[in-house]
Amino acid sequence: MQIENGLVLSLVSAGIFMTVLYLIAQIRRDTSIVDIAWGLGFFVIALNLSLQGDEVNDVFSLVHLLVAIWGIRLFIHILLRKAGSEEDWRYAKWRQQWGKNHWWRSFLQVFMLQGVLMVAIAAPLYVAWSSADTNVNGLAVVGTLIWALGFFFETVGDYQLAQFLKEKRAALKSSKKKKPKKEFMTLGLWKYTRHPNYFGEVTQWWGLWVVVASLPYGLFAVVSPLIITFLLLKVSGIPMLEDKWEDNKEFKKYKQRTNAFFPGPPRKK
Repeated sequence: MQIENGLVLSLVSAGIFMTVLYLIAQIRRDTSIVDIAWGLGFFVIALNLSLQGDEVNDVFSLVHLLVAIWGIRLFIHILLRKAGSEEDWRYAKWRQQWGKNHWWRSFLQVFMLQGVLMVAIAAPLYVAWSSADTNVNGLAVVGTLIWALGFFFETVGDYQLAQFLKEKRAALKSSKKKKPKKEFMTLGLWKYTRHPNYFGEVTQWWGLWVVVASLPYGLFAVVSPLIITFLLLKVSGIPMLEDKWEDNKEFKKYKQRTNAFFPGPPRKK
């Protein structure tokens, strides 16, 4: 098996998956379903690779398992979070701005672009798939432990935020106020980092890279954590979310005492 074959198979998987997703989005008039399916897309890539050839090596089986756990959990989490809600405000804004061109711009700039990013980030999968080395070595064990740390932060952070929002909605429903008070999560893991789920996400992909780092083309797979780190820290993750709170006085105090990304003890005012 050659890495070029793995890359082509991954591109085909992502292309078909994103095209089907795009068609569903057009029927539902909800482009934001692309967020729900993000994690599931990686599972589809991994599954397609596993079905090719007579057998797969142990390292690929390990990476496949870790990606499946991450992807399916994320899919279920976002699916439950979005259930019954309207199109996300970001995509609704683009729908309005693009007007008659929305049908093709959303296909290229949302679905196909995310498909390409998905394939780039999935590099540990096809690097492991293309390797003839079947041994899970010490470096792979270290990578798995790093992944586990990230999975803990993302899963627990998401759960804590979901519970906070649930309690907030219940309190709003029982009160007479028409508009919710602008509150944000500051407890649990959120006390030590303003974005524990993003820290967990990035850490998992660095862990997956460490798993395959010693394999042929293993160094190439570093594009995976580099891309996800850049996207979450500089583009669509932290900057976009924190812009929503930039005028909030309490959030400014929270920023002063809490790290943006790496967990650490709260700073004294």
